[in-house]
Parts: sequence; C-alpha cells; structure tokens
Amino acid sequence: MKILSIQSSVAYGHVGNSAAAFPLQRLGHEVWPVLTVHFSNHTGYGAWRGPLLPAADVAEVIAGIEDRGVLGTADAVLSGYQGDPAMGAVILDAVARVKATNPAAVYCCDPVMGDAGRGMFVRPGIPEYLRDTVVPRADIITPNHFELDFLAGRTTNSLAEVLDAVDVVRATGPRHVLVTSVLHGDLPPDSLEVVAVSDEGAWAVTTPLLPINPNGGGDVTAALYLAHLWTTGSPATALERTIASVYAVLEATLAAGTREIQLIAAQDVIADPPTRFTARRLR
Repeated sequence: MKILSIQSSVAYGHVGNSAAAFPLQRLGHEVWPVLTVHFSNHTGYGAWRGPLLPAADVAEVIAGIEDRGVLGTADAVLSGYQGDPAMGAVILDAVARVKATNPAAVYCCDPVMGDAGRGMFVRPGIPEYLRDTVVPRADIITPNHFELDFLAGRTTNSLAEVLDAVDVVRATGPRHVLVTSVLHGDLPPDSLEVVAVSDEGAWAVTTPLLPINPNGGGDVTAALYLAHLWTTGSPATALERTIASVYAVLEATLAAGTREIQLIAAQDVIADPPTRFTARRLR
C-alpha cells in the first residue's frame, strides 16, 4: 500500500514518522513521510532542538505531492500527535483530497492526548478538537485506554465498560477502533490487554505487563495495525500480528536497557511477526 504519513520526526531515536516509517517499509509498503516537526530527539528527554514546522509549510509539502499527480493514489493517511488545530486542519484537508480521488482510501488517526498516570499532556483545547473534529473523520483510531475514556466521556473499569465506550466512539464515525494499554478489574495480575473492535466484532489480546513504557510505542502500534488490517482484512489477525511485533520490540528495548525502542535490532519480528498471542473473540 501507499501511505501518506503526516507526523513528527526526530534525528535521534524513534517517535512519530521516525517510528512509523521504517516498520511500514520493512513490511513492504511505500511511505510518504510529511514532517510536522523535526527535532533532535523526542521531548521525553526534557530538552530538544529543532523546528516546529508551520502548518502552512506542511500544507505546501502535501500540495507538492499533489502536483506530481500521485496524492490520490495513496491508500491511507496516517497521523499521530497534532499539537495545533491548524495542523489538524491541514491533515483533514489532505484526507479529503486523497479520498476525493480514491474513495477507498482510509484515514488512521492515533488521537494522542495523554495517558494514565500522566493525564493530558497536550495543549488545552487539543483533546476537545480531536474528539469533536478529527476522530469523527477517521476510519481507524488507536487510542490508549485513557484516551478512549475521554473520547467516550466516561470512566471504564471493566472490559464490558470498555466495549460500551468503544461503541459510543464508533457511533461518531470511526469504524475500526484499537484500544491499547487496557487495564481492568478482570485481568490477571501484571497483565494488560489490547482490544480491537469493528463492524465484524470485537477481539482482545492479553499480554504480560512489561516494566517499560518508552516513547514511540504507540506510533509503531498504529502504523502496524493499519498495515496488517489493510493487507489481511481481519481485525483479529491484524491485532495478533501487531501485538506480537510490538511486544518483541519492547522486550528487545528492555533487554538493551535503552530509552529508545529497538526497531532496527528487532526488525525481523516486524517483517515476520511470530505466532505468539491469540486474539479471543469478545462478541
């Protein structure tokens, strides 16, 4: 597939497009990375250098792709962190332009807002903008559990409540929802779940909880789920393959004792996901 990926970029490490592009390419897909920032490193270090690109400049890059006559051949648009409504508007305009030529194209949005234990870490107004304007335009969204609760306007503590919240969000527009880092009272100790829901049903994969939460993991997850969903047409298979690869990358990162996810060292499990976790059908 051909993927227009509009995300941040870092020179050192792996977040945004610097986390999404390589796994997609390793799976054999064509990626057109459009950068929203170009930083020295991710902001989790507390210090970084480099420019935040103006929305108008990002729009110019996309217009240049359109000038080549290829924008409408994209099969998907992928986006992650959106730090400003103006950037969100550029992304939504790109989605509209792609779909005008290729109605079968999909928009996969990772609605980055916050996380459990940290709360919201984006600028005021961004969560509401994502909920009210961006998410309804997406075909696929990949929120974590905390973000799902915000999008649905409720707190969920059981798997049944999580599924109900997903249904609330799906009613606003997106047909495919992948919820990461799901924690609920029915889980065994030291484990978590990832839940995928579509028109075809709902599935969950349970994994051990690793003592690691590096930057970029969500970016890789969104990219891989988009790719596997596109190529297999099966949310359950996409869920199994995505989590198998991401879990192996996190294991390699933990073993290496680094802050940066080990995409290069673990690239073989991205290209050929091991049969490791089985998705169980929830409904």
